[in-house]
Order: sequence, then structure tokens, then C-alpha cells
Amino acid sequence: MPVQRADARRNYERILAEAEREVAAHGADASLEQIARTVGVGSATVRRHFPGRRALLEAVFRERIEALCARARELAGAPDPRAALLEALHGLAAYATSARGLATALTQDGGAGPEHVNACPAKISDAYDPLLERAARAGAVASDVTTADLVTLISGIALATEHDPDAAARTDRLLRLAVAGISPSG
Repeated sequence: MPVQRADARRNYERILAEAEREVAAHGADASLEQIARTVGVGSATVRRHFPGRRALLEAVFRERIEALCARARELAGAPDPRAALLEALHGLAAYATSARGLATALTQDGGAGPEHVNACPAKISDAYDPLLERAARAGAVASDVTTADLVTLISGIALATEHDPDAAARTDRLLRLAVAGISPSG
């Protein structure tokens, strides 16, 4: 990333902080124009830092996704591959449920061009693939299940529970039901 002037860096940080508030309140459809108005900059300034909604959403979710991925990498050596995978999945599901807009950002088609590259699923895949592969080798998960399948499943659960009065509990229950479905029968 090129070195930014101090005022440009401050604008970036203010825009990102307001974007976090707007996304928490309005999900993935948060208004870029409202963010610009609240921060006191023009929409061109917002777009200079974040060329599109996807880039803005990725910036909002990046830090937490990186923490979830770091935890998944820590769990890769855990003695129980199934328990390690489930812990990582529950962490991702809890965050996807609490962070309005994340599920939509994870499932949207990226389109073409660098401004549409969705880094969150790629980071998740890099961190969660080893957990899934270990669990599959241990017979704890069907061998044809992919991390993309699991992210889609979690995203669907998060979207389905978004307006539930106890979204966290409902998400946990639905994920437990889904886990029973992805585990090999026997």
C-alpha cells in the first residue's frame, strides 16, 4: 500500500469507523453517501479509499476475519480434528450472525476486476481448509465437503437468523443441525 498523507490516512480511518457503524446498523446495504455525509467528506473521497461497496465491506470485516483465521490456524494441530473444526465453524457463525452484512459479503459474486476481489472467503479458505482436511481424514466429516460449502452454509444460517430476537442461539442450533448433516452417517 502506498504511503498516504496524514490527512488522507485520517480520512480513511474516519470513513472506516463510520462504515463499521453503518454496516452494523444497516448491513451490506449501508449507504456510502451517508457515510461520506456523516464523516464530512465528499463521496469521491470515500470512493478514492474504497472503490466500491465490496472494498468497503472487506475493510470493515478484515480485522475480525483475520482473528478468526488465526484461531483456525492455531486449532489445526488440536488433538481432536472434529472438535477443532467445530470450534472454528462456531466462531465464524457467531461473527457472521453478529456482523450484519458479512454473510452477504461472503456470498456475493465477486465479478471481474481487482476492485471486486473478495478477500474474506479466500482468507477463510486458506485457514479453514487444513482443519476440514484433517477432520475428513479422521472420518469426522464427509470427504466431499468443502470450506466453500461450509461458508455458504454459515452465511445462509446468518441471513436466516438476522432478524431473530435471539439470533445467536438460533444460529448455534441451526449450525448443530447442519453439522449432523455434513457428518458421515454410521
